[in-house]
Amino acid sequence: MKNNKIFIACDSNKISSIKKIINDTKTNKLKIGYKFGLEFLNSKYGRKFISKLKNKILFGDYKISDIPNTCASTIKAVRDLKFNYITIHISCGLEALKAAKKVSGKCKLVGVTTLTSLNDKSLKQIGYNISVKNLVYKQAKIASKAKLDAIVCSPHEVNIVKKVFNKEIITPGIRLNMNLNDQKRVMTPKESFDKGSDWIVIGRPITKGNIKKNIQSLIDHLNQWLKV
Repeated sequence: MKNNKIFIACDSNKISSIKKIINDTKTNKLKIGYKFGLEFLNSKYGRKFISKLKNKILFGDYKISDIPNTCASTIKAVRDLKFNYITIHISCGLEALKAAKKVSGKCKLVGVTTLTSLNDKSLKQIGYNISVKNLVYKQAKIASKAKLDAIVCSPHEVNIVKKVFNKEIITPGIRLNMNLNDQKRVMTPKESFDKGSDWIVIGRPITKGNIKKNIQSLIDHLNQWLKV
């Protein structure tokens, strides 16, 4: 079970809520990391709180998207927080990715492909005349050229990414009961690991309601998968 690597999405701007998420998800049956998104990273006390966390796997989901110089400067600006993973949009382009990677140090730079809230129809609405799968394939090739350490993609595109990218794959859009919320391309945890995900990211299915009960439900779900 410890081979099942889970990032818990800490989607709140309240310190008390984040503390509860971290305390209530403690388990020796899963490898747990904590993903912090812009909501918390930009909150009044977010940076200070993260700077004090010890012995945790930390994921800074900054989704950096800018010109090469600014991407590199942003990475430098948050190095003191000692994140294990930081995200950058692959759509920044190859030069920006290379610039960021050059200064990332021990932190793993994670390329974001196409958000799991988007589908083919959504892409057309914003001017892309290409399918999600074809776009993700092209993005994965760019990530490989930039020598990124990991990729974020929907579990539906893991097999496509693996054709051109041979490092870690992190998959959000994970649902225990397939309640989509605002996501479009989702899978269950066991389906995602079966596809070849190295890490899954799961937020609301764990953090909404009884967190300890939800974590146990995830463990039970994965135990059933291991028995198959």
